[in-house]
Amino acid sequence: MARYTGPKQKKARAFGEAIYGPSKAFERKKYRPGQHGQTRRRGQKSDYSNQLMEKQKAKYTYGLLEKQFRNLFSEASRKGGVTGEVLLQLLESRLDNTVFRLGLARTRRQARQLVNHRHITVNGRLLNIPSVKLKPGDVIGVKGKSKELEIIQDSVGKSESRKFGWLEYNPDKFEGVFLEAPTREQIPENINEQLIVELYSK
Repeated sequence: MARYTGPKQKKARAFGEAIYGPSKAFERKKYRPGQHGQTRRRGQKSDYSNQLMEKQKAKYTYGLLEKQFRNLFSEASRKGGVTGEVLLQLLESRLDNTVFRLGLARTRRQARQLVNHRHITVNGRLLNIPSVKLKPGDVIGVKGKSKELEIIQDSVGKSESRKFGWLEYNPDKFEGVFLEAPTREQIPENINEQLIVELYSK
């Protein structure tokens, strides 16, 4: 499926946050991209502009296209609970995001590639659909020979800091368990989901 493949740090600079993770390029140029990024004075943004920017930030952070994101919001609005929190829970329960959170990949893009290339299993079955939504108790693992891949070995070796309360990881087996949907307080992304709800509620 098509997805954004353009320059990552240009997008991060537009949002003013390192949404793709730490980057020396972002640290060097924290101002907005473009010829006048450092000098142009910008007036106060409208409510719509702030709402749109927040939706775009969430969309690029999790690597979704507009139609995918809108469909996910529609699903969140049909469920019980606070729509914005449910939306983030649905985003976090995607297979590609969970592979990233477990530390089996260094970025969400990398995680999506591992899933697409059939290196990842869910409950012992190979899956190649990054958007699959996990349920409590699902076991996410790495296919036998794929455990030897340099990309996975490198990611696992640098993932000590990635520990999340809704996931349980077994480094000896290269597998983790999706325990439950995370609460809003557990999700580390700096996203104001209420602005997204306001945007789609117009």
